Amino acid sequence: MSLLQRIVSPSDVRALPLERLEDLASEIRDFLVEKVSATGGHLGPNLGVVELTIALHRVFESPKDPLIFDTSHQSYVHKILTGRADKFDTLRQKGGLSGYTDRGESEHDWTESSHASAALSYADGLAKAFALTDQIDRKVVAVVGDGALTGGMCWEALNNIAEDKTRNIVIVVNDNGRSYSPTIGGFANSLADLRTQPFYDKVMEQGKTTLKSMGWVGKRTFEVMHALKEGVKYHVIPTEMFPELNMKYVGPVDGHNIQALEHAFKYAKEYTGPIIIHCVTEKGRGYAPAENKTSDLMHSTGAINPETGVPLAESQRSWTDVFTEELLKAGARRDDIVAITAAMAGPTGLAKFGEKFPQRLFDVGIAEQHATTSAAGLALGGLHPVVALYSTFLNRAFDQMLMDVGLLKLPVTFVLDRSGITGSDGASHNGVWDMSIAGIVPGMRLAAPRDDERLKKQFNEAIEYEDGPTIVRFPKGALVPVIDAVETLEGGIEFIYTSGLHVADDNDAEDSERQHRVLIISIGALAGSCVEAAQALEQEGLSVDVIDPGWAIPVNPLIPELAEQYDTVVTVEDGVIHGGVGSMIDTVCDQCGVDTPVRIIAVPQKFLRHASRSQVLEELGLDAPGIAESIRTWCASTEENKDTRASDAEDSNASSVSYLRTSRSHGGR
Repeated sequence: MSLLQRIVSPSDVRALPLERLEDLASEIRDFLVEKVSATGGHLGPNLGVVELTIALHRVFESPKDPLIFDTSHQSYVHKILTGRADKFDTLRQKGGLSGYTDRGESEHDWTESSHASAALSYADGLAKAFALTDQIDRKVVAVVGDGALTGGMCWEALNNIAEDKTRNIVIVVNDNGRSYSPTIGGFANSLADLRTQPFYDKVMEQGKTTLKSMGWVGKRTFEVMHALKEGVKYHVIPTEMFPELNMKYVGPVDGHNIQALEHAFKYAKEYTGPIIIHCVTEKGRGYAPAENKTSDLMHSTGAINPETGVPLAESQRSWTDVFTEELLKAGARRDDIVAITAAMAGPTGLAKFGEKFPQRLFDVGIAEQHATTSAAGLALGGLHPVVALYSTFLNRAFDQMLMDVGLLKLPVTFVLDRSGITGSDGASHNGVWDMSIAGIVPGMRLAAPRDDERLKKQFNEAIEYEDGPTIVRFPKGALVPVIDAVETLEGGIEFIYTSGLHVADDNDAEDSERQHRVLIISIGALAGSCVEAAQALEQEGLSVDVIDPGWAIPVNPLIPELAEQYDTVVTVEDGVIHGGVGSMIDTVCDQCGVDTPVRIIAVPQKFLRHASRSQVLEELGLDAPGIAESIRTWCASTEENKDTRASDAEDSNASSVSYLRTSRSHGGR
């Protein structure tokens, strides 16, 4: 039986003799490569924290001592050591293990969100709770990647943690010099070993007491020694990371030397008060394909050949590729175009722009709030900034988008990659909130292109707009087939499928046998599913037209006029239903006195479990069969209501039939 097969809980890790731990680390690395190469996932970060995680579980007693992993994409080793190794074949699969810590999986997991820079705030609150409930024997351990320390929230937490010297918090800085790509403002390369021996503090305290008891001579001697100590500290501690925190610092420690790590962690466990343990690790360690991929050290990967690291599936042209090409063209013809990334130039398509225009790309680290207000400053200076983010990370910068960009009506273009359902990365990575929060910002314009041709067109329209902020959003992954417009109306509304009845005919009003007319308003990349649903419904006798409104926010004023010509209007979007584009269209139609019921197919107001994008869309009724079924049900209900009202009117000898406005039903299936 291998060592790894004997590990079902942290107590098994603690029971292993020190001389067997390197063998365990080697087995874990082989296991990670085998499993992640099949499922995809965050391989590089986890290869880098094998020894670190082993040492943490040998010294601290999880779950009594909470281990909180910032971002938590580096928690695979933690999952293995807490009894979940047998589930790794299901990693990031529907119904399987999450790619991040998950409180539903294990008592050893304390958090779930995969957004960076939050661990220290969690730790601060937990430590306060333990202190207030007299659980002073519990330590809270926060593992923070150095990339996360570029986020302002970390520094807000550190400011509070440093205030109380009795708080039992251990801050483990996993210093691999990277976030996704090389970290902005990272640690210095050579740092001296600093005060890892417990007796150091005792000697200093005893010396302080002795010298101060000797009068002014002793006091002066202590001041000189203290000044010398501080001078040494500022030479060996990365002052750009920990200025004036007045917090105990230990390190740097070799993050791949289990004995050294245990020594530092044992000291931290006995120490009273907050303490920083600085561990230097190597992302991708022990797996040559990861070590040799210098761009990201296999930060995240799909299914790969475990021997070579080569992807099993051929790379397809993506939405991000199209954006990159258009940005490069824009940068070549306009000197005022600048770009901002929050530590993800490669994944968001800005890397090539940075190579061609190095002075015009700004990487601010994991700091979306700063990125947004810095973009406002660039716009105030006469430039047009393009801020490229994952959609889910825009949530963090809402206040800055509202007050620093929107209020000033500044021409800032936000390009949101991974919008809508992303799937396998789970609840906190789905980009389903952007349209709801964008709609709150006065003057904001948002485009959700249905294909790459519209992405090119609408991105260029966005950077030409100078009267306020714009957003262009697109989903994760490969491009979808281009859908050409059948007809284009004034204002940019495009019919992308039609039964030929979108123009009102006076004779239709008198034809009681006419088809039930449905207008589908498709928002974004689900257009293909909307057209497919329309084709299926037409075979069943419904008359269905599908439009793409072009710019989804604000609502095109022609939409209410168009809606009046139909029996049912259905909006389809891969954003949350609450405050989404569908609800905006519903509100505008209501304000215009349009009687046509507006039905909304969108993401329900809940956090979604991880699965593939297609599986989640199917589950939510956002695929073609689901859209068709929802419309089929609603149309049947509408016709029944019409028949009932007509019958009631005849029974009361009414001189004319009055069709009352149908109550609007929101939500998908």
